[in-house]
Amino acid sequence: MRKDYDLVVVGAGPAGLTAGIYGARSGLETVVLEKGICGGLSNEAPEIENYPGFKKVAGLELAERMKEQAAEFAELKELEAVEKIEQVRGEEGKRRKKVRGEEEKRRKKEEMKVVTEKGSYVAKAVIFCTGTRHRKLGAAREDEFLGRGVSYCATCDGFFFRNKQVAVVGGGDSAVREALHLKKLGCEVTLIHRRDKLRAEPFLQKRLKEAGVPVLWNSVVLEIKGDSRVRSVLRFDKERESEEVVEVEGVFVSVGEEPANELALQLGVELNQSGYVVTDKNQRTNLERVYAAGDLTGGVRQVVVACAEGAVAATSAYNDLLGLGGEGGGK
Repeated sequence: MRKDYDLVVVGAGPAGLTAGIYGARSGLETVVLEKGICGGLSNEAPEIENYPGFKKVAGLELAERMKEQAAEFAELKELEAVEKIEQVRGEEGKRRKKVRGEEEKRRKKEEMKVVTEKGSYVAKAVIFCTGTRHRKLGAAREDEFLGRGVSYCATCDGFFFRNKQVAVVGGGDSAVREALHLKKLGCEVTLIHRRDKLRAEPFLQKRLKEAGVPVLWNSVVLEIKGDSRVRSVLRFDKERESEEVVEVEGVFVSVGEEPANELALQLGVELNQSGYVVTDKNQRTNLERVYAAGDLTGGVRQVVVACAEGAVAATSAYNDLLGLGGEGGGK
């Protein structure tokens, strides 16, 4: 079944949901497609303390509020993964459609066909908001123990490890937040980091110290060991050049993210050396009427930034579809 839209947003994290709000409110017929549930990785944040208007809010709650607001304007489709996107030749029609009081005539030009397992959508413009996914540790047997002691989300799985010994691997903001969350749940937490200092923000490092979470510095996890479940990790101490078995029942991997860029790459969108989508300040890519926003574009990966980029991308799409050009639009 084919449906035609002015704008298709791929991904329903903070960037995608905001793009859906701005696109639909401007008068564009908009659909937001999400392979999982709305919210993206923000769903996994135990607490967000730097989103304006909220002193403290759970990532899941913030995502739900964004979803409710977006659903008032745009069409949202969860659990509908996009399989491919291709350019097709649009049909020249005589129909005219009202978009905020402006007449737009359909012309014979390239459109995008977005294909999912449930149908296809033909769009005049596409915004990629596919975000990032957790980067794997690369340790031996990591995949084998996934769901049996290895996790990439303390918010999702931490409850099952209450009063157990666990390790969090990483040294950035996310890793420290995960360690603090697990500690609050009652876990015996050890942080394992490959360097001699953390990359996390100073206030998070202070909280980690106050919580009494020990850190194994200059350490690399070589292998995850166990039987039917995780029982320990094999750690290599780079400073001493020695190996040690650390007994744990859970391993929470938090070593960063990598861009989910497959669909953008498939369409021919330009990527930088790290695999993130290249955009200008108006979130336009190298392809006409194709935009990107949020963590997929790299840079400062924060919810507030993703929302801002989603708003800019949708505004640019509106301007381009109406032939207005420019760098900004109405509020």
